[in-house]
Amino acid sequence: MIKNIWAKTILKSYRYLERIADAIDRMIENRGLYSMNQNSNNYFYTNIWSVSEKLIELSERKIKLINLKILTEQALSKCGKDYANLLISKYINNNSNEKIIEKYKLSTRTFFRKIERAEQRFENVLELLGFDNENLNEFLRDEKWIIVVKQRYEEVGGLKEISVPEVKMERLAVC
Repeated sequence: MIKNIWAKTILKSYRYLERIADAIDRMIENRGLYSMNQNSNNYFYTNIWSVSEKLIELSERKIKLINLKILTEQALSKCGKDYANLLISKYINNNSNEKIIEKYKLSTRTFFRKIERAEQRFENVLELLGFDNENLNEFLRDEKWIIVVKQRYEEVGGLKEISVPEVKMERLAVC
């Protein structure tokens, strides 16, 4: 099994969760406003069901992303301060390995050992919170942008850092 794929995926995706939730709010607002601006009463009544379904779907998606954000924060808080700081620096703040090594005054070997332990700890905490690989696959199967990040890690065997351009990530996320 490839090491810590979901842990890396969730950490890499975390920085986008709030922006996507905000984008969903805007989409909900726009859908609601545009549904009221139709000229024909017949169009409005035949379309109300599909608009309502889309609004509910978007709301449920936002709730899922907020829950993922909370889950990530809980897991980080239970990893220990040192491990959490390394994971936040690497995945959430998107710092390079070299910058983190310099910041924490670590040898290269020590850094890679610690980051691997931190990823494993994060994954173990997720499992303790009830989110093992199977549950995460089920929970996030409809979030195509997160699945793309996971697939990128699987392609490289989970052994090296992936790069997903910001623009591409945001475009994938709002789909």
